[in-house]
Amino acid sequence: MHTQTNLMFLIAVVVSLMLSQGESQPCGPSSIDVQQINTGKKVGTLDTVFRVTVENRCVCTVKAVVVQANGFTSSIPVDPKLFRKAGDTSYVVGDGQQIASTNSVMFEYAWSHYFQITPASVQIEC
Repeated sequence: MHTQTNLMFLIAVVVSLMLSQGESQPCGPSSIDVQQINTGKKVGTLDTVFRVTVENRCVCTVKAVVVQANGFTSSIPVDPKLFRKAGDTSYVVGDGQQIASTNSVMFEYAWSHYFQITPASVQIEC
């Protein structure tokens, strides 16, 4: 009985260490998930409205999220506090402010096709 209790305690400690070690791993751009959907709305006769959701999947709060969007343009205004140009192909998301774990920033744009938007950099606040 004593050996079984010790074994269970040891297993609990090992599992706890594995879980805490997994959470302490630093997050990076791959912790940012960018999803786009076609809303079905049209602007004029050619441009489709796309909704972009940039979600923080890191266990920590992040800030200064930057994405790459080569050739990005929109026929409707995009709120610069949500998405603004920060270089040739770089864009700042959410005005560079904090995005808590599992929270997201959403914006819409319109063009004849979607643009590939990929996470480039992020600052972690754990």
